[in-house]
Amino acid sequence: MADPIFIGIDVSKAELAIAVEPSTEAWLSPTDPAALEALVERLGTLRPQLIVVEATGGYELPLVSACAAAGLPMAVVNPRQVRAFAQALGRTAKTDAIDATLLALFAARVQPEVRPVPDADTQALAALIGRRRQLLEMLGAEQRRLAQATTAAVRRDLRQHIRWLEHRLANVDDDLTRAVQRSPVWRVQEDLLRTVPGIGPIVARTLLAELPELGHLDRRTIAALVGVAPFNRDSGQWRGRRMIWGGRRSIRAALYMAALVASRRNPPLARFYQRLRDHGKPAKVALVAVMRKLLTILNAMMKHQSSWSDQTFVTA
Repeated sequence: MADPIFIGIDVSKAELAIAVEPSTEAWLSPTDPAALEALVERLGTLRPQLIVVEATGGYELPLVSACAAAGLPMAVVNPRQVRAFAQALGRTAKTDAIDATLLALFAARVQPEVRPVPDADTQALAALIGRRRQLLEMLGAEQRRLAQATTAAVRRDLRQHIRWLEHRLANVDDDLTRAVQRSPVWRVQEDLLRTVPGIGPIVARTLLAELPELGHLDRRTIAALVGVAPFNRDSGQWRGRRMIWGGRRSIRAALYMAALVASRRNPPLARFYQRLRDHGKPAKVALVAVMRKLLTILNAMMKHQSSWSDQTFVTA
């Protein structure tokens, strides 16, 4: 039997570097639509067991979508994992071709899990959520500058820009509402999520757009994916504090705000939070535990399509 084929692709704005493992085959490809179509066809002839690319902030999306449409097995991995893998191998040199070879080797040795690629509508919703987050960051920065401004001209300019940003933020919120209302599935899922005290429209839409795995994974896997699962830090007789790290920062930020509200306004989770505090847990540790509990409940709700009023999930 032939050896399984693993492919690594290093993505940049204008060019893709492709490497094949275990062979030494490698080539470059432009990123325009015609070149992507030819590349996907060539990859299909190789019948790879796995193709690995790094998350590059969006440049990888056209390639990933094209490969997914062709039925090719694709995994998008965290660049930090690949860099740690390179350091473990003692490889410090870095070029596009070297990175592609390293990604192919990472695919062969680690074999990261293939997850479904979000469809075009979900990607568009995620883009709107991301844009809303950018507008909020700019709005917050301008408001802080206004508080420190010392001249009338600067204050006037800042107020005008703040009003414009607030208008743009309202427009994006309207776009999000229309996008969700156009989809019968999203309407049902958003209504389901919002039955939970503490989950508002923005948190619900962030989960729909940026955590499509919700309801499809077990509670431990979804907690690790988001980055709210505590990891051990022990060595010999020493027992370190458990820490959370990694995961999807935007989801974690949304869950933090939801957990903050739930720890005060959601009776079962408020009791859970208070019980942890009574046992001496620091406030932040207790709040992270509420985040993890809330995520577990939401995951179960989406899996079984049951609302918050089902006591099975309230006491989960």
